[in-house]
Amino acid sequence: MDFSVKKLASDAGVFFSRAVQYTEEKLGQAEKTELDAHFEGLLARADCTKNWTEKIYRQTEVLLQPNPSARIEEFLYEKLDRKVPYRATNGEILGQYMLEAAKEFGPGTPYGSTLIQVGDCQRRLGGAEREFLQTSSISFLTPLRNFLEGDWRTITKERRLLENRRLDLDACKARLKKAKAAEAKAAVSSFVFPAEQELRVAQTEFDRQAEVTRLLLEGISSTHVNHLRCLHEFVEAQATYYSQCHHFMQELQKELSRWEFNRFYSQIKTSVRSPSPLQIEEVQPPASGTRKAKVLYDYDAADTSELSLLADELITVYTVPGMDSDWLIGERGNQKGKVPVTYLELLS
Repeated sequence: MDFSVKKLASDAGVFFSRAVQYTEEKLGQAEKTELDAHFEGLLARADCTKNWTEKIYRQTEVLLQPNPSARIEEFLYEKLDRKVPYRATNGEILGQYMLEAAKEFGPGTPYGSTLIQVGDCQRRLGGAEREFLQTSSISFLTPLRNFLEGDWRTITKERRLLENRRLDLDACKARLKKAKAAEAKAAVSSFVFPAEQELRVAQTEFDRQAEVTRLLLEGISSTHVNHLRCLHEFVEAQATYYSQCHHFMQELQKELSRWEFNRFYSQIKTSVRSPSPLQIEEVQPPASGTRKAKVLYDYDAADTSELSLLADELITVYTVPGMDSDWLIGERGNQKGKVPVTYLELLS
């Protein structure tokens, strides 16, 4: 009990001494031990690293999870050391809605079948996003958070201790200065020796703490190297994610274009075919002449009155009186038959 009281009194005396020294320094009434320029540079570099790391960490969190409520929930689960519950990505939710809507509208309808294709693509996009979020969190966010919550807290603790040692040292210097003044005035040497002893002890503790703090501050270089590697991994994860998204969307576009093309031209074939055969042998080119045409798409003749076509070939075409405007007569060498206008590009 007596020891505790003495320790409490001693701690209170040290605290009071530091408070007095700090106040006098602020008022310009006491001298302050300045750190060397190299040490000050290390401190400035450490502060800069901490500030920008914190900003990058916070904004990366916003990028990966824009919903602030979800971020707070994940933070609380981490602090409670509990597993974060499964949360579907927005792409996965949208894809699920589209697939369910397709069942209601009918998967055989044009709208329903397209919803199935797009919904499946959205689910794959959502899966790629989930993988990107997990990879980025592990390879980039976690190292930044470890620095802020681990290394930086240690540096801050040692810097605070160094500042206390510096205040103790300057307080001892002030007491020694007063002791010398009192000695000169009283013409006795009993004041200086204890003050010099205190100063030597304070100087030793300050130098030891300054070395510890300096080593920690120089470790910031290793932190930069580590964060540089993590940054490369983050960029790699982003590149993989966007490459997957681009690939999925290209596949979807091709599927939709192929489906639309087949549906559209199957309707054209059905609508443009003439219901009654024409006696092609009796058809003759008109006196007004013929034209050249380039075939745009392959076409299979439906009957003997039609002429099959191959894409990109050139044929001779002309009209005959009474013929449907959607058709022309086409000739290729000795072959002749009806051809649909929509499959041709008429040349001058």
